[in-house]
Amino acid sequence: MRHRLKDVAERAGVSVKTVSNVVNGYQHVRPDTRARVEQAIAELRYRPNLSARNLRTGRTGMIALAVPELDAPYYAELARHVVTAAAEQGWMVLIARTGGGTERERAVAAGIGGHLIDGLILSPPALAAEDLANLHDGTPTVLLGERVDPGPADHVTIDDVAAARVATAHLLALGRRRIAAIGARPTPEGTGARLRLAGYAAALAEAGIAYDERLVASAPAWRRADGAAAVRHLLTSGVRPDAVLCFDDTLALGALRALHEAGLRVPGDVALAGFGDIEDGRFAVPTLTTVAPDKERIARLAVDLLADRIDGDRSGPPRVLTVPYRLDTRESTLGR
Repeated sequence: MRHRLKDVAERAGVSVKTVSNVVNGYQHVRPDTRARVEQAIAELRYRPNLSARNLRTGRTGMIALAVPELDAPYYAELARHVVTAAAEQGWMVLIARTGGGTERERAVAAGIGGHLIDGLILSPPALAAEDLANLHDGTPTVLLGERVDPGPADHVTIDDVAAARVATAHLLALGRRRIAAIGARPTPEGTGARLRLAGYAAALAEAGIAYDERLVASAPAWRRADGAAAVRHLLTSGVRPDAVLCFDDTLALGALRALHEAGLRVPGDVALAGFGDIEDGRFAVPTLTTVAPDKERIARLAVDLLADRIDGDRSGPPRVLTVPYRLDTRESTLGR
């Protein structure tokens, strides 16, 4: 037997409207009332009739999150926060992988809208502003990560230039002078890499240290293997850095392994810093110094902006929210 909202309301001793508010995730329900409704839902094994709700409201109750990689720890952690924030709005989240390439990002952004979702949260490292403008079909969209100017949609970001400058300045303050940077991208994709490289170069300039291209290693992807390969390339090319700034924590974990294999102590011989504050970095040996964006706040702001567009004004000018970050200094630069 399929139970209805009315059955749940009778079991919980509340109105049908109150049950509807609980099912749809509205916040203004008393905790004791919410608990009774949730208990009744569990006892009756009630499941909402999504098709009927969608016909009434014109909504699907579904949003999408499109990120470059699903197995990259940073995006996995970010996705968890987005799913949590979306659930508080009563939304389910469809997650798509773009691979961080231009064509795939275009395909995902163009093909995921329509009647399938109510809104899209997109991390587009490869797309330019004109790409996004041309793809826009009216689906409310919030962009994450690298700033795309002029932005065609609401955007949640951090100041990548300033963050990389702060991380590099920390290494300089430790007396390091041959600081390598790992994570540059040789292709047009990866605005974030260019911004972080600019912050690295700015910190060197402020310290009166010449920018040395031999100390900048590219990485086709930001994975552990790429970080290890970049360190091996630096060492075999005759460049001996005394510090390394990686543009992603996953790169830094690979770099840490390669430095260990080369017999170099971290931080004694080479200080190491990353970017992203993934959980693995807190359990590495040594623990990883990192730029730590507030991922939970990024997710919540993105969901809040999307809710504003879905429920309110869709024609207003794009909004840009810059989320704070901190530099978490740990053993990989300070020692134990």
